Order: sequence, then structure tokens, then C-alpha cells
Amino acid sequence: MWRDRDFAVFWAAQTLSVVGDSFALIALPLLVLHATGSVAQMGLLTAVAGAASLVAGVFAGVMVDRLDRRKLLIACDVARMLLYALVPLVWAFGPQIWLLYVLLPLGEAVGMLFAVTYVTVVRSLVSGDRITEANGRLNATAAAAGVLGPLCAGVVAARFGPAAAVGVDAASFGVSAACLGFVRFRDGTRATRSAGADAKAAPWRLWQDLRAGVSFLRGHPVLRALTVLLAFFSFLTLGLNDLLIYHLKHDLGQSDGVVGTVFAVGALGTITGALLVAPVRRRLGFGPTWTGAVAVCGLAVAGIGWAGSVTGVAVMAAAFLGCAGVAGTCSMSLRQEVTPEHLLGRVTSAFWTLHYSAAPVGAAVLTWAAQRHGTAPVGLAAGASCVLMAALALLTPVRRRRPECPA
Repeated sequence: MWRDRDFAVFWAAQTLSVVGDSFALIALPLLVLHATGSVAQMGLLTAVAGAASLVAGVFAGVMVDRLDRRKLLIACDVARMLLYALVPLVWAFGPQIWLLYVLLPLGEAVGMLFAVTYVTVVRSLVSGDRITEANGRLNATAAAAGVLGPLCAGVVAARFGPAAAVGVDAASFGVSAACLGFVRFRDGTRATRSAGADAKAAPWRLWQDLRAGVSFLRGHPVLRALTVLLAFFSFLTLGLNDLLIYHLKHDLGQSDGVVGTVFAVGALGTITGALLVAPVRRRLGFGPTWTGAVAVCGLAVAGIGWAGSVTGVAVMAAAFLGCAGVAGTCSMSLRQEVTPEHLLGRVTSAFWTLHYSAAPVGAAVLTWAAQRHGTAPVGLAAGASCVLMAALALLTPVRRRRPECPA
């Protein structure tokens, strides 16, 4: 994979994009917190953006399986560059919270379309037996970029304001789009052309296309159980970034620079998880790897609210992000391994739509509860629920060690 030109360029594009994403991850909540001082307002914005992503996910799979995937990736990057570039331009004349409620949902919707497309093209770059390794490497280098990004974002936000950090995010999407222009997708291009020909020859049957992805998930016992379990996991954890930033700023009285440092340390956990996921899955199998990772995520969430020091928060964040990355890479790789090429976009879209269906509500509830009762009891309740969910997974087909192999 190191010597594969197309994979290397794709790899570089995603790494650069993640550097910018990490700026927005910190800068957007800080924009809201500086203007309103409310964690509930932060959670509401996260919920609105999550709802837009959810709606986009319903249609993303159909578009991915019908259109040229390379052009779709580039178009998504260009659209996000233009959307996020508006934030620093408008903020130069004063804070406009309403603008975030317009731009962030649009950006998240386009991001969902990009994410579904991204999953489908990995299999067009590497052979089937190297999918988990490829995903692990992509996630590892993305996480490495995520170490530098939060540190720089904290410095930029502290010196020039969070709006400037969002501007860096916009620029990163432009660089990513330029890099993707040089990538050639082998199998994915042929499948896309076939799908495009089918679309011209027959009416656009949106309902049947949407049902195709859901039907495949329902018919696969492991993916069916995994979708339900991840719906609960997303409900409990989507608002965690807002909770973490609020705990550092409000409870511990830390600066924007410290927030960036904590997120950078957390990204080190993601690197570790991404590097370990392939060998751990080969040794332990899918089920033990996924359930163990989710259980540790729960323990970390429970500990974040009780951590009374920046070091403790950083350690808990690293544990959560590392294990969340392991679980996410395992589930994504399994879908890529067992789904037919012509259905991969619709199955990915259906999977993410269903498992994020309750997440926006969860983010709003989590941050509202933190505003009312404090971060410690809310984190403990969410973490204990994650551990319970991991235990319940052992009673489902998710526990299988080799679900990718035919029965």
C-alpha cells in the first residue's frame, strides 16, 4: 500500500482534510460557548447538525451508487470549503449564532454524503483481504493529523479567535479536493458507470433503492444487531465533545489552548487504536474486539465527568477515542467485506442513517442534563449505559469471531 500511487494520494488527501476537521471540532463549539456561555446551546447546535446529517444519509447511498464517486468526493470537498469559509467572513463583523444554525447543518449533510462515498471507494483501492489494514492506516494517519490539528486550533483560537480556526478548516477542504483530482478508482469507477447506465435506462426508483440497503442489513444477522446497538451508542455519545469542552471550560476553568491540547492527547488514543485494530481483530476476532472496545468506551465516558484535572480528562478522552476508533473500524470493515459492490453505497447509507437516527436527540438531552445536573452524574449514567450495551452484545450474533466468513 505504501507503493500504491492512488492509495497514497487518497491517503494524503484524507490526512490533510482531518487536520482541518480538527480545527472545526474545537472552533465551532467554542464560537457558541464564547457567544452564549451555554452548553445546552452547544448541544442544540450539535443536534440540529446531526439531524441534517441523518436526513442526508437517507439519500446518500442512492446518490453514491448512481453517480461518479470520484467527482462526488471532489464536489463535497468544494461545497464544504465554500460553506465554512463564510463563517470567518461574517464573524469579522460580529458574532452571528443564527449563521451556524444554517451553515453547520448544510456542512454536516454534505459531510455525510462524503463519508458514505469515502467508505465505498476504499474497496476500489485495495484488495479485499487488506481492507481492515487499509482502514487502520487511514485512521492512524488521520489521527496523527488530529494530534497536530487540535494543538494548532487551540493556539489559533486563543490568538485570533475561533472563527479564524474555522477558516483553516475551509482551506483544508480545498487542498483535499485538489488531491482527489489525481486519484483513480479502479473497480468503483466501473461499478459507478454501470449504475449510471441503469439509471438512464430505468425510472428513478428511490423507494426501492432505499429499501435495498435496509433489506440487506435486516437479512445479515451481525449487521442487523450491530445497527441496533450502535443506535444506542450514538445516542449516548454524540454530545460528548460538547460535554468535554464544557467540563474543561466551565468546571475546570481552562483556556482554549488547553482544550486544544486535551483533544490532541485524545487523538493519540485514536492513533493507538487505529494501529492495533488489524492485529487485534486477527487474533481475537470481530466479536471480542468490538464488544471489548465499546466496554472500555463506557468506562472512559463515566470517568470524564469525575476527572478533576486536565491530565485525567485527557487520559479518559484518549481511552474513549482509541476504543471508539477500534469499534468503528471493525464495523466499517465488516460492511465492506460482506456487502456486494453494487449495494455498498446504499447499505452504508442505511447503516449510518439507522444508527444515527436517535443521536441528535441524545446530544440535546445529554447537554441539557449536564447544564441542569452537572457533567459528573451525566457522564456516569452515559458510561454505565455503554458498558451495559457491550454486555448485551454478547447475547447477539455480534459476538461471533469470524462473521465475514460464509457460514
